[in-house]
Amino acid sequence: MAVSVTSAEAQEGSITTGYWALTLGSVGVVFGDIGTSPLYAFREAVGAAAQGQPITRAIVLGVLSLILWALFVVVTAKYVLLLLRADNNGEGGTLSLMALGQRALGRRSWPLLALGVIGASMFIGDSMITPAISVLSAVEGLKLAAPELEHYVVPLTVFILVVLFSVQRIGTARVASAFGPVMIAWFACLAIMGVVHISDDPSVLAAINPLYGIEFLLSHGTIGMVTLGAVFLAVTGGEALYADLGHFGRKPIQTAWVYFVLPSLMINYFGQGALVLSNPAAIENSFYRMVPEILLLPLVVLATAATVIASQAVITGAYSLTQQAVQLGLLPRLEVRYTSETHAGQIYLPRVNRLLLIGVLLLVLLFRTSSGLASAYGIAVSTTMVADGIMGFVVIWKLWNWRAATAAAVIVPFVVVDTTFFSANLLKLFEGAWVPLLFGLAMAITIWTWRRGAAILIAKTRRTEVPLRELIKSLEKRPPHIVKGTAVFLTSDPNFVPTALLHNLKHNKVLHEHNVILTIETAQTPRVDLVDRVRMETISDKFATVRLRFGFMESPNVPKALVIARKLGWQFDIMATSFFVSRRSLKPSAQSGMPQWQDHLFIALSRQANDATDYFQIPTGRVVEVGTQVTI
Repeated sequence: MAVSVTSAEAQEGSITTGYWALTLGSVGVVFGDIGTSPLYAFREAVGAAAQGQPITRAIVLGVLSLILWALFVVVTAKYVLLLLRADNNGEGGTLSLMALGQRALGRRSWPLLALGVIGASMFIGDSMITPAISVLSAVEGLKLAAPELEHYVVPLTVFILVVLFSVQRIGTARVASAFGPVMIAWFACLAIMGVVHISDDPSVLAAINPLYGIEFLLSHGTIGMVTLGAVFLAVTGGEALYADLGHFGRKPIQTAWVYFVLPSLMINYFGQGALVLSNPAAIENSFYRMVPEILLLPLVVLATAATVIASQAVITGAYSLTQQAVQLGLLPRLEVRYTSETHAGQIYLPRVNRLLLIGVLLLVLLFRTSSGLASAYGIAVSTTMVADGIMGFVVIWKLWNWRAATAAAVIVPFVVVDTTFFSANLLKLFEGAWVPLLFGLAMAITIWTWRRGAAILIAKTRRTEVPLRELIKSLEKRPPHIVKGTAVFLTSDPNFVPTALLHNLKHNKVLHEHNVILTIETAQTPRVDLVDRVRMETISDKFATVRLRFGFMESPNVPKALVIARKLGWQFDIMATSFFVSRRSLKPSAQSGMPQWQDHLFIALSRQANDATDYFQIPTGRVVEVGTQVTI
């Protein structure tokens, strides 16, 4: 994300910038998505409830009550009070929760993996929709300030989004410090606008009573469910509270939400409700109608800045989540660039950035209005929330050692609420909800293909591999020509001879005086302590195995890790060490175990994988690549 500290620092509050600086930072990054929801959530929900008919008091109070209690139940109770405590070594998010659940079960669980994949896929889908709907809804304020500019709304939105994605490569370190103050100004503005208009009809405060929302749902049938789907727009971004846990810590996020963000949102929604009760025609754009005409343009500028920040948060969130997926073996190795020397969380993934930009522009050009995009929005977030709830039950039950009945009593009501919202959003399937579902399906197929293809590839190579200890015994009986220096062979399984070593012996007919079989493992924790980073084992006078362990939030840096190995007794000069890496050329096979289309997809994905040398940050001048051809 835009601002990053280590998990331990965030949790203990020991960082030099202090607790309140983290709280300010969380306002700038964590709450951007949910903080821009007042731009469109109330308007869309009331419009869905009215169905083109006159807006009644029952509709306004019912919708407002549903929005307020969605914020209380889904965001405050589920995420802020409960799931923020389910941290994986201080980290949060869908994949962190999946890894935590698997660790709690003590084994790899396919249902948990499926939930993690679904939640992650939908989160990335949300990363496309959020910039599109947020920026579009902000720029739409121009239509009120200057109606003749209506035709420029879409082109200006496209321009802002292209610029936003273009600057990702330089990182967010320079502008991150401005995020907090801008969003503080935004939430303060929301509260002031609300306070000014509550006086239009103070009786709107009665909407705090949940009975208004319940009565609305019971009396409106299908329309009530459709409205509920629009109400969910008010809580989109709630999952970001959990995803950003590792960047700011639980206490700063809770403080910012309870004492500042939530009150500002509530007051603004009350203000919009009071305005519409006194002037039903204002529902056309109830947010921008809250200010006089002279302040429209400044508000459009502030709203655009807030939506850009909201977009930045989900974009960098998509980068972090993709990096986790790569480390967990769910996706091929994608290029990761670090844009800050001091903040490890500030990363840039070029391929992901291009994919997101293409998706965002297609959404803007396809739907053209924020109202059109609203139909596509909620389904992605509600799916992620359902997945988080089910995985949260496993963690509460197995890791927190609660009784199953107690854990179910706590989490099932939340899952029921999330499932209800999911069902309501599903009613908008043909209006636009198919977009994130289609994207989520494509992502799930991609991950499934990668994992299945990798498993088949490993199984095929195992048939021709030789156990390492057998080779060592053979070489001791008939030693080849020995050359000076150290050779490091990268492999996924240290029990078998790496392909590069076999080819070196077969074609070059030489063996180095020191040979290291290097395996890089990904732990089920976000980070691994330095004392647990390296494990060494001497097999013979010429062979040793080294295991390097990294967390799924860490970048695997082999040279730095080998410095630790030197402290453990491995004497080597990295500039006199050769790293041998196998490069496989894949060809489709008629009997691969997968359909032919999946073979071609797996091969295409493998070609997108970043070079192992770059990914593991090995000095390029010390690498020897050995090519092999494998049919799959």
